[in-house]
Amino acid sequence: MPKAKDIMTSPAFTVGPGMSVRELAEKLIEKNYSGAPVVDESGGLVGIVTESDLVEQHKRVHLPTLITVFDSVLAFEGHFDLKGQIKKMLGSKVSDIMALKVVTVDEDMELEDIATIMSEQNKHLIPVVRGDKVVGIIGKADMVRAIVKSG
Repeated sequence: MPKAKDIMTSPAFTVGPGMSVRELAEKLIEKNYSGAPVVDESGGLVGIVTESDLVEQHKRVHLPTLITVFDSVLAFEGHFDLKGQIKKMLGSKVSDIMALKVVTVDEDMELEDIATIMSEQNKHLIPVVRGDKVVGIIGKADMVRAIVKSG
């Protein structure tokens, strides 16, 4: 069974948190990538940024339904993060729009386990790490290639 190290793209294209959103978009288009791990100066993984994060910058702000009951204001529609939405929409740097919670795999994880994570957690891009350093990346295209080869 193929492992992450057999199917990953390495080295991974990475970006820094200080990169401008515009430069990020240009790089993703130029390289035909769907996203990139975000690393600090020492190469440690600090987040991930994807095309979806760029698209979210241009959506409409969704305001919750509010009602007033006995001088209290209640918001409906579950968890609502207006401050986070606005920060993402106005963000000018990668650090403003990146996701901080990153699903990663190690080099020895098997193809079936990676496919399970991608499917169940709806992840399209997964960094491969050794410690906190990114050594590669696996996207859905890498998975399809590996499935065809092992088929």
